[in-house]
Amino acid sequence: MTAQDLADTLKGRLIVSCQAPPGDPMRETATLVRLALSAVAGGGSAIRANEPEVVAAITGAVDLPVIGLWKDGDTGVYITPTVRHALAIVEAGAAVVAADATDRPRPDGSAFAELVTAVHAAGALVMADVSTLAEGIAAAEQGADFVSTTLSGYVPGTPKQTGPDLGLVTSLSAAISVPVVAEGRINTPEEAAEALASGAHSVVVGTAITAPTALTARFVAGLARP
Repeated sequence: MTAQDLADTLKGRLIVSCQAPPGDPMRETATLVRLALSAVAGGGSAIRANEPEVVAAITGAVDLPVIGLWKDGDTGVYITPTVRHALAIVEAGAAVVAADATDRPRPDGSAFAELVTAVHAAGALVMADVSTLAEGIAAAEQGADFVSTTLSGYVPGTPKQTGPDLGLVTSLSAAISVPVVAEGRINTPEEAAEALASGAHSVVVGTAITAPTALTARFVAGLARP
């Protein structure tokens, strides 16, 4: 699938992130596959998934593009941090590899551009997860096929907010020609629609759809307020 083909498929559509953090009861491959199947049944247009085993299982179970990544660690650059991680995700069947494209150093000293070159050579596309406008512009210049606002609010120096960073969505959409994907803290259908209105090509939603532990905790916290 070419970048243009996938962009056409995802235009104005929902990507569902089917992931679970370490230690969560949902972090089991068969369970995550069922989440993906539920996302398909609900009308999702693509799945975002973590780790080669899960990516391979979901790719084999759903007839939608899979955006794969490999989280290794929990600090610094840990979303598909090296070319080795990226190529493992391609091998697992992902149509797109999502990778950290922030300006922080990668653990093996490589550059994001090297990852892009390797993934393209292997026949897949790249989604750059960024936290700032400058990072998004740089990622597009380095060949990323999509740029996502995934890491805004999670990297030191970026805005801490309860909802999506729609300002970054707007700025990126005006500054680069590759599709901008809104991701991060999109909690309601209204926020998802607002992201599209702000210039997003498509929208990724994870926790608000596929994370019952986090959703339960949110309700519990709400009931505890005076």
